[in-house]
Amino acid sequence: MTAAVATGLEQDDDVRRKATKDGWRLLGRSLKAEWRGIALGVVVGLVWTAAKVAVPKLVQLGIGEGIEEQVPGALGKWSLIILGAGVVAAIFTGTRRYFAFRVSRSVETTLRHRLFAHLQRLHFAFHDKAQTGQLMSRANTDLQQIQFFVVMIPMTFSNLITVIASTAIMISINPLLALVALGALPLVNVLAKVFSSKLHPAVMGLQQELAELSDVVEETVSGIRVVKGHGAEPIQAARLRAEADDVFARSVQTARIRATYLPAMELLPNLGLVMVLGFGGYQVLRGDLTIAELIAFNIYLALLIWPLRSTGLIVSLAQRAAASADRVHEVLATAPAIADPAHPRALPPGGGELRFEGVSFAYVDGALVLDGLDLVVPPGQSVAIVGATGSGKSTVARLVPRFYDVQDGVVRIDGIDVRDLKLSDLRRSVGIVFEETFLFSSTIRSNIAFADPDASDDAVLRAARLSGAHEFVSQLPDGYDTVIGERGFSLSGGQRQRIAIARAVLADPRILILDDATSAVDPTKEHEIRDALDEVMRGRTTIVIAHRPATIALADRVVLLDGGRIVAEGTHDELLATSERYRTVLASAAQAGDTDDAHDGVDAASEVPA
Repeated sequence: MTAAVATGLEQDDDVRRKATKDGWRLLGRSLKAEWRGIALGVVVGLVWTAAKVAVPKLVQLGIGEGIEEQVPGALGKWSLIILGAGVVAAIFTGTRRYFAFRVSRSVETTLRHRLFAHLQRLHFAFHDKAQTGQLMSRANTDLQQIQFFVVMIPMTFSNLITVIASTAIMISINPLLALVALGALPLVNVLAKVFSSKLHPAVMGLQQELAELSDVVEETVSGIRVVKGHGAEPIQAARLRAEADDVFARSVQTARIRATYLPAMELLPNLGLVMVLGFGGYQVLRGDLTIAELIAFNIYLALLIWPLRSTGLIVSLAQRAAASADRVHEVLATAPAIADPAHPRALPPGGGELRFEGVSFAYVDGALVLDGLDLVVPPGQSVAIVGATGSGKSTVARLVPRFYDVQDGVVRIDGIDVRDLKLSDLRRSVGIVFEETFLFSSTIRSNIAFADPDASDDAVLRAARLSGAHEFVSQLPDGYDTVIGERGFSLSGGQRQRIAIARAVLADPRILILDDATSAVDPTKEHEIRDALDEVMRGRTTIVIAHRPATIALADRVVLLDGGRIVAEGTHDELLATSERYRTVLASAAQAGDTDDAHDGVDAASEVPA
């Protein structure tokens, strides 16, 4: 092995150890928040343990008095006492499980809330790179693994007390026999440690493979129209089969590790029973041990078998939980790159003046998309931004609501740097209609009022009328209470787009951004959307990202981007007459079928990793 390879392996080990520590820290903090429930569960477990551990001693006393000494009524008395102890143990068995599951589900729910809230806070650049299936796996499978482990904590504590109490009583009955019976315990601990070290990397790999399998399923279901449209079902089936085979291989690997170590951990406690029967029987024959003591001894040893046998299960669950907690921690430890300022400012009264002052921007590890951009949009004016693919059109739209932050320069709304505003205030002031219309599986009313669920019916109707959606919505059987299917595909493209426009204008934003809002609409229906846009844009500061001349012509002014800078500006007609570059861009767009960069710079230079 070369020194470089050895160093690399050591670094991998260091990374794994740090990841494991991070996972345990997250688990520790989560459990600390539930200390009251855990403490109550432990107390209940102590009562259960006391009742459980008392039974063998009560059996010994009952046999001693009722059978060996033949005390009248002793058998009945001790039988009732044992029955009472059994009832207490039974009641507290249920109570212990209730508190154990209550705490574990509370930890799972709290972590799920934290993870979901954090995912929503994370910046666009994170979601550009993150795979949906991976995130779903962390929010579901990994949190379930943590819950499985946490539910065992009160039970494990009870088992530990059972082992300690039973061992102490066995030593008090016969120290030599206890030593013989419990001699295998150190081997159980050694095996558990080796088992844990072997199992953790295998479980971590299995969790990763499960997440990759989720990716394939999520992409296939989300893109089912593309899959079917291209007849790519066999391709996706092959991808799923490959990932499923990887999951199978990892599962077999972890099963092989368990099959190697669990039998020995199962056998060792049972060896104690053999030793007790042989050596204990010999002591009874010699008169050094009574029958009652031997029976009690065997019951105590039997009482130890399940706690010792469950050691392997607990180790397995702990390693799964640590691996899962580490994967959850990876997300929670990612700091949002876009966050509220320490001392936010309020937007002053104004009509929505928008300024780009010397703005330069590049996506991660990419070339500059915007290079010293200067642009002023007076209040109430609409500006169409036109350019070739990768020229930075959509990037301009994404910098206004701080989906990304500029590297140089500043973006201002009514004189205030957008980085000085609370994100919630900023984004309420900016309405966006994206090229890809996304509607939720809910009613039309809920989709329009998505950002303001408490909006009045009048506000919803006004937004729908402005967007031109009211007419077709009114003709639906349930009107605004019509439930649309997933992503709104039960509606036409134009209908979806008009609902998206209504959603954007419901809050009456200072600035409206139309990011190629007509590109997905049938050209024969485009005039309907244009009429709605013309109404919505009237008197409102608007940025229009577009390729189609008819949509561009809606704007008061047109700016042509090239190389991240404005190279020409004027009205649509003026640029048609004076700018060869402008005519070329429009001709290229028409020839390409009105395609646009879904993410400026991605198609051209792959600035944003997939």
